[in-house]
Amino acid sequence: MSKKVAIAKYDAKGEHFEILVDPDLALEFRLGKPISIDKILISDTVYKDAKKGLRASESALMKVFGTTDIRKIAERILKEGELPLTAEQRRRLIEQKKRQIIEWICRNCIDTRTKTPVPPQRVENALEQVGAAIDPFKSVEEQINNILKQLQKVLPIKVAIAEVEVRIPPQYSHKAKNVLAKMGKVTSERYESDGTLILRLELPAGLQDSLISRVNELTHGEGEVKILGVTT
Repeated sequence: MSKKVAIAKYDAKGEHFEILVDPDLALEFRLGKPISIDKILISDTVYKDAKKGLRASESALMKVFGTTDIRKIAERILKEGELPLTAEQRRRLIEQKKRQIIEWICRNCIDTRTKTPVPPQRVENALEQVGAAIDPFKSVEEQINNILKQLQKVLPIKVAIAEVEVRIPPQYSHKAKNVLAKMGKVTSERYESDGTLILRLELPAGLQDSLISRVNELTHGEGEVKILGVTT
């Protein structure tokens, strides 16, 4: 069976570069897997036009990359350049990124009318309605502001922080404190005379329901959660 070959491309400072790569390994490397550059490269040549067999000049390589080392150049092209993706690869990557975006929105945003978290299906429907462009290679943080602006055309949502007060009976206080502190920022804590722990936390508004469930689980239903307010 012949090895799959694809062309990865990179443009900078008026110059164009191409390298021949294994498309599957190149994608895995781009996504952060520790793969040797030697395994990814099909050829040890940097081209100006791979299909025509035209090599990039050393002066062009030095101008853009500051080196003629093929491995260093290939690493930069693989991380920053244009990778060829099959339709199935692109579909899968976009779907994965969309799930991450939906999760972020559900954790960090509220419906401004009801002051409650937005259900995942509603967010997904809105993403489809506005035709939000999702970049599979950009982090959620890099593209969330633009996506939120698009969603706000059809959804009354805002990034919000909830302030909550949690009462934990003495027998559960130590374990509960450690767990809940990981869900948000502890703004104050005190113990009542009987050992009951009173915690105040700030956390993404979308985590309110998760916090309540976690408190019930940790205290076997004996803990209490009071929502003090939500700010946007």
